[in-house]
Amino acid sequence: MSVEVVDTVVVGAGQAGIAMSEHLSSMKIPHVVLERKRIAERWRSERWDALVANGPAWHDRFPNLKFDDISPEAFPPKERMAKYFEDYARMIDAPVRTGVTVKHVTRNDGRPGFTVKTSDGDIEAINVVVATGPFQVPSFPDIVPADTGVQQLHSSAYKNPQQLTDGAVLVVGAGSSGAQIAEELNRAGKTVYLSVGEHYRPPRAYRDRDYCWWLGALGMWDEVGKEKKKHVAFAVSGFDGGKTMDFRRLAKAGITLVGVTERYDNGAVHFAGDLAKNIAQGDADYFEVLREADAYIDRNGLDLPPEPEAWNLLEDPDCLKNPLSSLNLAEAGIKTIIWATGFKFDFSWLNVNAFDEKGAPLHKRGITPESGIYFLGLPNLTNRSSSFIWGAWHDAKFIADHISVQRDYMAYKKS
Repeated sequence: MSVEVVDTVVVGAGQAGIAMSEHLSSMKIPHVVLERKRIAERWRSERWDALVANGPAWHDRFPNLKFDDISPEAFPPKERMAKYFEDYARMIDAPVRTGVTVKHVTRNDGRPGFTVKTSDGDIEAINVVVATGPFQVPSFPDIVPADTGVQQLHSSAYKNPQQLTDGAVLVVGAGSSGAQIAEELNRAGKTVYLSVGEHYRPPRAYRDRDYCWWLGALGMWDEVGKEKKKHVAFAVSGFDGGKTMDFRRLAKAGITLVGVTERYDNGAVHFAGDLAKNIAQGDADYFEVLREADAYIDRNGLDLPPEPEAWNLLEDPDCLKNPLSSLNLAEAGIKTIIWATGFKFDFSWLNVNAFDEKGAPLHKRGITPESGIYFLGLPNLTNRSSSFIWGAWHDAKFIADHISVQRDYMAYKKS
C-alpha cells in the first residue's frame, strides 16, 4: 500500500484544528486535518443538551465569520456552535477528513518528519499539530465504589434530567459544568447537593459590559505584570441568558451546598470543612474584578452606567453557616452522583520527545523540543485565552508562521 505524503497533519477538527487549517491555507502550506468523528464532535455528543457557549456570540467566534442568526449578546447553544465550526470549515475549504482515528505518531528514522498511523492508512508528514484540545479524557476521583448501587457518571456523559434515575443527586464540582447542571436538575424538581471546591467566580457582566469584554479591557487574558491566577474551576456561564454564578442564589433556590468531596465509607460521603473558605475566595475574586473595572472606567473617562447592586451579596444560607460534614447516601435518597471534575490529557498515541518528566506537554507557545511537533488549544499555551475560541485562532497563526519559517530553512540551497 502506498504511503500518503503531506507537509503537515493536524490532529483534531475542533476550534483549534479548524483555526490551524485556516492559517496553514493562507500560507499555502499543504496539510490535512484528521478528525476521529465529526467536526466539533465534543460540542455535539460529549456535553449536556442545554449547554450554551460561555461567552456571547460577538466574542466566542473567529474574526472572519459572525453568527448570522443570533444576537451578538446571546450565548449560542451547543448545536449552533458545532454548526459554526462546520460552516467555517466549509468557508475556508478546510481539508478535513472525518471518521479517521490517529493511532500512533513516531519520528522517522534516517529521514525528516513523522509517520502518522491512522485507521485509514499511513501518512508521512514533516509536521504534526496536536489540536485535540484540553478536554480529552474524563477525570474523576475513585471515591465511591461502583457496587454501591448509586448511578455515577461524568459530566461529559450527562445529557438531561430525564436521563437520571429517580432520587436526589450529588453534583461534585462547581465550575461552569457542575454549577449549571446542578441548577438545571434543581429546576427539574430534583433534590440537589452541590460539592463546591476552589473556584474562580467573576461577574457575568458589570456596568453594561460582559465579562469577556472586561477580560480584554483589563488585560486579564494576558495577565502581564500580574500574579498568574491559579488554575481552578471557572464558575461562569451563559445559562439562562447569562447570569453571574452566585452560589448563595443556588442555595436560596433549594440546592444544598457542601464542601469538597473527600472520601466514602459505610454508605456515607464525607466533605472537607472548606465550604466557607471556598465561597469567600470566590467572592474576593468577584469583588476584585468590580474594583478593577471601576478604576478602569474612571481612568479612561468611560460613560458606563453605575451598578451599585452588583456589590450586594445575598444572606448566607444555612448550608453555608452550618455545612454538612458527611451525607449518608441512602438516608438522603441520593441515587445519582455526577462528577463534574474536569478532564485529563491522553497523548499515549504520540511517541515523540515532547513531554516533561511528568508526561505533560513540554512547549513554548506550542513549539516543542521535538522539531515538527506542535501543540494547540491547551490551557495557557500562550496565555489565559489559549483554550478559548478566539485565543486558539491567534495561537494557530503563530504556529503556522513558525512552520512557514522552518519550511524556508529546509528549502534553503546555497548558491
